[in-house]
Amino acid sequence: MLKKRKDTEDGNASGSSFAENSYAPGSKSGSADEKTIIGEQISIEGTICGKENLLIEGSMKGKIELEEHQVIVGSKGKVEAEIHAKDVTISGRMTGNIQALGKVEITRAAEFNGEVKARRISVEDGAYIKAVIELDRDDQKKPSSVGKPDLQVASSGSNQEPIALSGGGADKGK
Repeated sequence: MLKKRKDTEDGNASGSSFAENSYAPGSKSGSADEKTIIGEQISIEGTICGKENLLIEGSMKGKIELEEHQVIVGSKGKVEAEIHAKDVTISGRMTGNIQALGKVEITRAAEFNGEVKARRISVEDGAYIKAVIELDRDDQKKPSSVGKPDLQVASSGSNQEPIALSGGGADKGK
C-alpha cells in the first residue's frame, strides 16, 4: 500500500514508501506471492493488464486482463468490469462478466450481477447473485448426448404405419 507523501521545505518529497509491494532489484516479477492492491480511496476507469495478482478494495470500471493470475474484489470493492483471469474471488460488489480459466468464488458478503464462464464455481450461502453461469467441461468427462432419446422405427414388413419407439415406455403410433 502507498503511504501519503509530504513535501519537505526544500521541495523534495519524503515519507513515500511501499509498505507491502516494494520493488527489490533482481526479484522475480509476477511471482505467485506478488499482488497489486487498489485501495479504498482509489478509483480507476479503463483497462488493467498485468502479470501478477490483483486485489481491488476501491472502485474500478472497465476491463481487467490477468489471464494467468487471480483477481480479488475485496469486501469494500466496487467493480463494473469484464474480467479475464485464471481465478476470481468476489467479496464486494461486482457487475459484469467473468471469464475464468479456473475457479470463480463468490463469498457470502458478495453482490454479483452478470455472467460467469469458468471451469468451477463456488457460491457461499448468503451471497447475492443474479447470473448466467456456464461451466466448461473437461474434454475427458463429456457424457453421451443428453436430451431426447433416439427414436427407432419398427417395421413388420406389412403395409401398416411404422411405430415410433422411444427409450422409456413406448407409446403406440398415431
